[in-house]
Amino acid sequence: MIIRFFCPRWGFEHVPWDTFLKGVKDEGFSGIEWYPFSEAGDTGDVVRLLARYGLDLSIVMTVRDAPGDFPGYLQALERQLLTHARTGQPLFISAQTGREYYTRPQIDGILEVCGRVSETTGVPVYQETHRNKWSYAAHVVGPVLEAHPQLPLTLDISHWFCVSESFLEDQQETVRRAIRHTRHIHTRVGHTQGPQVWDPALDEYADALRAHLDVWDACVRHRRSLGDEVMTMTPEFGPPPYLVKGKRSLPDDQEQFRLNLWMKRVLEKRYASF
Repeated sequence: MIIRFFCPRWGFEHVPWDTFLKGVKDEGFSGIEWYPFSEAGDTGDVVRLLARYGLDLSIVMTVRDAPGDFPGYLQALERQLLTHARTGQPLFISAQTGREYYTRPQIDGILEVCGRVSETTGVPVYQETHRNKWSYAAHVVGPVLEAHPQLPLTLDISHWFCVSESFLEDQQETVRRAIRHTRHIHTRVGHTQGPQVWDPALDEYADALRAHLDVWDACVRHRRSLGDEVMTMTPEFGPPPYLVKGKRSLPDDQEQFRLNLWMKRVLEKRYASF
C-alpha cells in the first residue's frame, strides 16, 4: 500500500510560501495540509505554487468567528466549507466541528451540512477527532458512528488518549469502529497527559508510540482489505504550546519539522512492507 504524506503548514505561517513548498517537496511529501483562513493573501497564489511544485492540497478547518447561536453556526459552517472546497482542488477537508457540549441533534445537524457540502462540491469532508469539538472523546463518537455508518473520519487518536487519560484499553470496540471509518490519519504521538510527546523517539514514550502505531497499523490494514491502494497521513507535531520548548537545541519551527520528518520516515519504512 502506498502512503502519501502531507506536511502541515501549521507552525510555518511565517515562512515564505516558495521557501516552505520547496522544503516540503525536497523531503518527499505529496502535498500540504493548510487552513487558508489562518493567513492573509491571495489563495490563488498558493494554488499556483502548489501546481508548480507538483504538490496536492488537503484542507483542515474550523469555523472562524463562530456565531453564538446554533443556526448561525450551521450557516457559517456551510458557507466556510464551500469556500474551502473551492480553494484550488483540495483532495479532502478535515473539519473540526461543533463543541464538546453540543447535543446529539446539533451533531446530527452538523453532519447533515457537511454531507451536503461534500455532495454538492465533490470534495470529501471528514470529521476530525479533536478536543474542544463534538468529536473530542471515544465514548461520544462511538454512538454517532453507529448511527452514521458512512461517516468518514480524520483520526487523531492522540486527542482521545489525552481526554480519557488512557490508551483506551477498555474502549477497544469503539476504537475498532473508528478505524473502520478512518479515511485520513493525523500521525502525531500524544500520551495520557497531553496531545503531543516531547519527542516520539525517546524510550520514555515507547508505550505511547506503540499505542498509536497499533491503531495506525489497523487503519492501513483495513483500508488495504477494502482494496484501497493509497492511504494519506499527516505527521502533525505542532508548534508551541503543543511543542513544549524546554532546552531544545533548534529553533521552534526547525524542531517541529524535525519531529514530523522523523515520524514520516518511521512510517515510510514501516509501511513499505505492508
